[in-house]
Amino acid sequence: MTLSGRVALVTGASQGIGHACALKLAEAGAAVAVAARNQGKLDELVAQITAAGGKAAAFVLDVGEEEQIKSVFKTAIAQFGKIDILVNNAGIARDQLVMRMKRADWDAVLNTNLTSAYLCIQQAIGSMLKQRWGRIINVTSIFGQMGQAGQANYAASKAGLIGLTMAIAREVGSRNITCNAIAPGFIETAMTAGLPDELKQSGLKAIPLGRIGTPEDVAGAVRFLASDEASYITGHVLNINGGMLMG
Repeated sequence: MTLSGRVALVTGASQGIGHACALKLAEAGAAVAVAARNQGKLDELVAQITAAGGKAAAFVLDVGEEEQIKSVFKTAIAQFGKIDILVNNAGIARDQLVMRMKRADWDAVLNTNLTSAYLCIQQAIGSMLKQRWGRIINVTSIFGQMGQAGQANYAASKAGLIGLTMAIAREVGSRNITCNAIAPGFIETAMTAGLPDELKQSGLKAIPLGRIGTPEDVAGAVRFLASDEASYITGHVLNINGGMLMG
C-alpha cells in the first residue's frame, strides 16, 4: 500500500488517532502536512517523521476558525503543490445531559467536529479535482451510529459526518475521488482517558475482542482507505470497534 508521491493533510495530528495516522501515512511514503493547535507537539511529530526518512511540515490550526482553515490549506498547497489525501480527524467533546447542556457547548462540538470537516473538504477538493484523484477520510465514531447518553452534541456531530461522507462520495465519485468514514469504538486516547472508570469497564465488557483499541488500529485502516487498493470503496463507514457494534 505505497503512498509514494502522495500528499496528505491530517487535522488533529498532535496526539491520539491523528498522530498515529500521520505516522502511518508517512511510513507508507506520503508527504504529510500535520495540523493541530499545539505547535510543540506538531514539531515533535515532524521531527519523528523526518528522522525516519519521511517528509512532513507542521501547521498550527484551530479548525473552529474558518479563516485559519483557509490560510493553512493555501499555505500547505503552496508548499507541497497539492493535497491528495485529507484526514478530517480533529474533534472535541463537551459532555453533559441534554437538559443541562449549554448552547455554547453544543455549538463548539458541532463546529469543531462537523462544520470544520465541510470547510476542510471545500479547501482541499479543488486540488483533488484538478488531478482527478483524491481520498477524503472522515473520522466519525461508534457513538454517531448508536448514540450515547450525555453526548447528544458529540453523537449528533459524528452522525452528521456520516451523512456528509455519503453526500461528498456521490458528488465527486466520477472524478476518481473517494470519500469514506471510519468509526472507531473505544480507543486509547486522551479523550477516552477522561471517561469514568465505570463507563470504561462497561464498554470493555461489550467488546467481543476483549480489549480497548489503539490509535494504530485506526491508523492502519486510514492508510488502507488512502491507498489505490481501496479505489472501489466510497461512501462507506468502516467500523473499527472490536465488534462492539455489528451490522
